[in-house]
Amino acid sequence: MLCDGIKKNYTTWIWHGELTEMQSGSQCEPFDVEMGDRLEDMIRDLGQESFQQAHTPMYDTLQIDSRKPLYMGCKNSLMLLSVVLSLVNVKVRYGWSDKIFSSLLQVVHDMLPEENTLTKSYYQAKKILCPMGIEYQKIHACPNDCILYTHEFQEMLKCPRCGVSRYKVKDDEECSSDENSNKGPSAKVLWYLSIVPRFKHLFANGDYAKDLTCHANGRNYDGMLCHPSDSSQWKKIDRLFPDFSKEARNLRLGLASDGMNPYGSLCMKRKYMMFSMMISGPRQPGNDIDVYLSPLIEDLTKLWDKGVLVFDGFWNETFQLRAILFCTINDFPSFGNLSSYSVKGHHACPICEEDTSYIQLKHGRKIVYTRH
Repeated sequence: MLCDGIKKNYTTWIWHGELTEMQSGSQCEPFDVEMGDRLEDMIRDLGQESFQQAHTPMYDTLQIDSRKPLYMGCKNSLMLLSVVLSLVNVKVRYGWSDKIFSSLLQVVHDMLPEENTLTKSYYQAKKILCPMGIEYQKIHACPNDCILYTHEFQEMLKCPRCGVSRYKVKDDEECSSDENSNKGPSAKVLWYLSIVPRFKHLFANGDYAKDLTCHANGRNYDGMLCHPSDSSQWKKIDRLFPDFSKEARNLRLGLASDGMNPYGSLCMKRKYMMFSMMISGPRQPGNDIDVYLSPLIEDLTKLWDKGVLVFDGFWNETFQLRAILFCTINDFPSFGNLSSYSVKGHHACPICEEDTSYIQLKHGRKIVYTRH
């Protein structure tokens, strides 16, 4: 999901591995530059959120770890939280397994002076970083993409449509056995990362809360299309839903799908890009994507109908945040999956429909859309 952002021109893509001039002159960097420079900001944001939601014990633990030296006499930059965060970032970037990472931590721990505070396993590292994590739901799904096991299907052991077991079944077990059907791991899982808590985290930071209303506060308009708020679509929403538009903090979201790379063409900052779901399995769901979008749609419906109570760190007040799905960003085949429109055949264009300009090749029988 994409939130209202700030226009900014980028020349070096540090998020995608390119080095700045300062970094390129150095041959070795002890820790990940991306994490170290923003650690204080991250802790401050969590502190503001914790203040509102009474999670102060977790915040206090994070503060203690951020000031705990790795070993006696080490330099100031070698604090436990900073080191663990940097190492975990390297693990994720290069795809190390949990077992390999735990072995590395053990080796590094033994190499450091005695009485060092470095964790010896990935499990302990995750416990240190858990306050910085985001909420997620692990939702079981039918392996044939028929349903999600939520609401009325939550207690079912088999798919009511195709009859396939909810859990993985061994070859020597009968698929119809209710006794064995709830043993072992689930056959397919949807990992849903709810967008609502992340909106709350954004607004809890005073700087971010101010940035999220930059389109309405002090922005110079030169008659050019410099921000989505300059578009006719934005202005049409203002006319159709005046109650929604009068609150500048309400969000207008973009739903991106199909591996779209927004960094090359959008005026968005990375912190406003939200990865909302991950579907396990060797193949994409295709036209059944609507099954997996249902948790996100529930959140979007809630944000549009009633809104959620959010603390604004800039104005130091709470308000009712609402959001609207402003646009979708995808290629043409993905558009067909999202909208259930047929993007093949003689009438493939959703705008022109029967007036679509097409030619069906005589021998290959393929349809091409020339001069369209």
